[in-house]
Amino acid sequence: MPEITVIPATKSIHTKAPTTVKTRCRVAAYARVSTDSEEQLTSYEAQVDYYTKYIRNNPDWEFVEVYTDEGISATNTRKREGFNRMIADALSGKIDLIVTKSVSRFARNTVDSLTAVRKLKEHGTEVYFEKEGIYTFDSKGELLITIMSSLAQEESRSISENVTWGQRKRFADGKVSLPYKAFLGYRKGENGLPEIVPEEAEIVRVIYRMFISGRTVNYIAKHLTQQGIPTPRGKQKWQSSTVESILTNEKYKGAALLQKRFTVDFLNKKMKVNEGEVPQYYVEHSHPAIIEPNEWELVQQEMAYRKSLGKHRNSLSPFSFRIICGDCGAYYGAKLWHSTSKYRRTVWQCNDKFSGEQKCTTPHLYEDDIKRLFMAAIDELYSDRQELIATCELAIAELTDTADLDYELAELSEDMDVLAGRIERLIADNASTTQNQDDFNNRYDALAEKYNGLKTQYEKKLSLRDDRARKRTSLEAFLLEIHSTALPLEYSDRLWLSHIDHATVNSDGRIVFTFRNGREISRFIQSNSKKS
Repeated sequence: MPEITVIPATKSIHTKAPTTVKTRCRVAAYARVSTDSEEQLTSYEAQVDYYTKYIRNNPDWEFVEVYTDEGISATNTRKREGFNRMIADALSGKIDLIVTKSVSRFARNTVDSLTAVRKLKEHGTEVYFEKEGIYTFDSKGELLITIMSSLAQEESRSISENVTWGQRKRFADGKVSLPYKAFLGYRKGENGLPEIVPEEAEIVRVIYRMFISGRTVNYIAKHLTQQGIPTPRGKQKWQSSTVESILTNEKYKGAALLQKRFTVDFLNKKMKVNEGEVPQYYVEHSHPAIIEPNEWELVQQEMAYRKSLGKHRNSLSPFSFRIICGDCGAYYGAKLWHSTSKYRRTVWQCNDKFSGEQKCTTPHLYEDDIKRLFMAAIDELYSDRQELIATCELAIAELTDTADLDYELAELSEDMDVLAGRIERLIADNASTTQNQDDFNNRYDALAEKYNGLKTQYEKKLSLRDDRARKRTSLEAFLLEIHSTALPLEYSDRLWLSHIDHATVNSDGRIVFTFRNGREISRFIQSNSKKS
């Protein structure tokens, strides 16, 4: 008969401390409130006071600290500085027990909660959830924590969905709210809607005027910095991206595109650009405009045009990249003649005039000539304003009708889906049954070639439809400008940019002005020359 002697445990299974030595337990508390409102602030202070007394009044406990986080959500622990500092102190052996109000105060994310608890457990630190009466070293602790954390996580999901629903309801009702602290030109009005801040609105107008006059976003940013004008966030240095954001934000024309971004995951609050996953709402006349709508549209066209040039261009004039050499196709650029004499003057000539084997024979131009000839051409364009409007409306109607392209795109898409299905079945069959791999490769290559051919056709048709849409948008803006342009006509940079697509200079001294509606009108540089 075996004899068994029980050897009692001498160390704690969790803390590794000797069981024969009576030591005071080092105890910390964790308190958090999720908003910074006055009501919650009172709750926050009450929690700190409560846990300080709660720990100090226990003779077996040694008070460490009440770790706190104020005014933040708990759906994840990454931004909770007090929580993270507490975990670090516990892992370094400074804390034996953490007391907190409830599972939902500790973390509303099951993964974060269990990860923290297990990490603490491995390093000998226990957590006590007062409301639920759970000690994590208890045999039932982890199961209860899993259940309670899951419930807390679902509560977070519910709250997030309710907030999202409220936001989308406001969007659907056309209610606009701006991030006023980072938005130049507006403040929150008495009715809760945006109202104009006059001095800031003038800065916005200056930015738009400079851009229309040919200045780049980088130039404008440097100018504003040099002038000592603070950015929307109150910083001293302007970035080109900030200027571009102001130039492309539809809210400056009194409209609002709502739900440009949305929350993908309620746990990590990750946002992404809305590319059609959730509804968007476009609200016209939602608040007072700082920039006239047709001027805003003109800036969007100019922004798109400059980006279409393919690389950074230093546009310091509205004539930049609008005048083309009829000999070589290069752009005209500004050149300074006689820079050190009294005959100093700026002229425009072909940038590649002397680059080729033969010098371009196209003449140089003075800015006064460009303006004079342009005004002569535009006077002819406006000679029958009603006909001009009618031809634009007809062109817009033709570009709007994409029924033929939509039908072809749908057919191509259907054919591509059929081929994709055949390819998937072919691959599945090859994986499940033994086949001749040469035959498989030949069949796969044939199907893939057909699919790629259809894909190429689809992309060309799609590009054609997108091109029609761009032309339609350009013509619509052009038509708006025609309606709003007052007679008699006077030259302005805005008039030039809003009407001209490009101008071509020919070696015979003839300039062909091509307007946004496709109309071409020729004028000779010499005023006494015969018009074409």
